[in-house]
Amino acid sequence: MDSDPGIDDAVAISTALTDPQLELVLITTVAGNVTVDKTTKNALTLVDFFQKDVPVAMGATDPLIKKFEDAARIHGESGMAGYDFPAPTSKPLAKSAVLALRDALMASKKPITLIPTGAYTNIALLLREYPEVKPKIKQIIAMGGSLGRGNMTSAAEFNVFTDPHAAKIMYNAGIPLVMVGLDVTLKGRISDETTAKLGELGRAGKMLHDIIGKDFDHDETGTAIHDLQTLFYLECPEAFETKDYWVDIITEGPAVGETVADIRAAYHDGKTNAKVCVDIDTKAFNDWLLHKVKDNMQA
Repeated sequence: MDSDPGIDDAVAISTALTDPQLELVLITTVAGNVTVDKTTKNALTLVDFFQKDVPVAMGATDPLIKKFEDAARIHGESGMAGYDFPAPTSKPLAKSAVLALRDALMASKKPITLIPTGAYTNIALLLREYPEVKPKIKQIIAMGGSLGRGNMTSAAEFNVFTDPHAAKIMYNAGIPLVMVGLDVTLKGRISDETTAKLGELGRAGKMLHDIIGKDFDHDETGTAIHDLQTLFYLECPEAFETKDYWVDIITEGPAVGETVADIRAAYHDGKTNAKVCVDIDTKAFNDWLLHKVKDNMQA
């Protein structure tokens, strides 16, 4: 997982750390929701909270080209507002996120799924500096993008907007890629009823309840915990409707960060580079999260 925790990243990481169906090999961090020193601290805090031995490597402090803009207004100054975590005792790896990713991939006997839930800077640097890792990547399931309106600008979703040049490299890398964007993450919200039930599920459930309650991406249908849907897709792809498109990334101008799908197949001779999620079974998503917390996170 490559992430910028962040409330929704924190829920996703908590699930990945505790899910016996998954083997979480590495967590890498990037500047996004807050600065990379804070996202790294938050990742280490979660590893300690669940008492897991999963390495964390610190990654990019800035986008490849674009000026960095965080989302502390949404996630709080720490990035994980709402719960009083003790200071982490674990330390990040001495190596960089990119080198840690390269080493983990090359050492693996089977292809690994990459799940980026923040800006894609680390992934782009990995692919640019170590192209030999591409056969080792089974797929990339990336939170980000939108076929419609954005959430950072009218056109752009936050993760792609943060580093559009990195997104362009990742989308053009020739690796199987799933786009879990706003088309589904704004629809498949965690309901207030689900959030309330989390608060009754022990220490971990209360932690998730408290941080979800501080997320400002909330409406009458619930809270958009965007990043968690990457793991839901990994385990339950049948709960999504998808369409294959070629997706281009706008890297400059007033639409910077926009993901433009060739819906009419007019520009790329029918070729596609992404499987785009366009609908989700929201009830199944809520039930899945409650199941994960009940069965795996009792701490």
